[in-house]
Amino acid sequence: MNTIFITGTAGSGKSLLTSKLLQWYNDRNSFCISLNLDPGTLDLPYEPDVDVRNYIDINTLMSSYQLGLNGALIMASDMIATRLEEIQDEINSLNAEYVLVDTPGQIELFAFRESGPYFVSQFQSDNKATLFIFDGMLVSSPINYVSISLLASSIKLRLKTPQIGVLTKRDLIIDKLSEVVGWSSSGALLESALNSEKDSEYSLLCKDLARSLSRSGFMDGIIAVSSLTMNGIITLSAALSRILNQGEEPNG
Repeated sequence: MNTIFITGTAGSGKSLLTSKLLQWYNDRNSFCISLNLDPGTLDLPYEPDVDVRNYIDINTLMSSYQLGLNGALIMASDMIATRLEEIQDEINSLNAEYVLVDTPGQIELFAFRESGPYFVSQFQSDNKATLFIFDGMLVSSPINYVSISLLASSIKLRLKTPQIGVLTKRDLIIDKLSEVVGWSSSGALLESALNSEKDSEYSLLCKDLARSLSRSGFMDGIIAVSSLTMNGIITLSAALSRILNQGEEPNG
């Protein structure tokens, strides 16, 4: 069983990408299932095969412990680790080839509290990988790109799994797309773009940070995908295969 954890900032398109990858794998006769790990979500663009909301109810937590929504979300996030065994058993009973884990919208609750890294490390799977979603609307300036890259690097350090950067909403930044993708693979292009920033103090800081990330191997390029046209999904699935299946595409 291969497990793919899908992470990113709130509203970046995690759930939509989960639905498209689910469709992609199953259309190619690879039995793929989804695990919704966000106890606070209301609507999803797919029907989860396993749903943490069946184990943890936000409204019950709010009423039982006199919590507001944020407090209940924090408590629910911490409780996810306590239901790991039951979730694992339900996943195992389905005997899937791929499990797509749609992580909570508030990434800080999943990655920076102890429960998220614990869940990832203790979840039993033959192979694991993480996708970090770069929201195209947030990274269309070089300073924003560096800041989100820092977050992506932090998530990799916390979850300790091989990670692939994925740029979503490419259709909304089509005029900037090649430039943004270029920043992810060329330090020279990114530095040149930072040189054009008006605030020299932050430009210098970003250049130093980008160089450090590059030297440490945290800036390995991003894959641009479209959830509307499925453009880029082939490239993404090939990158996942290199991590999960030693380069073998599912079912040829």
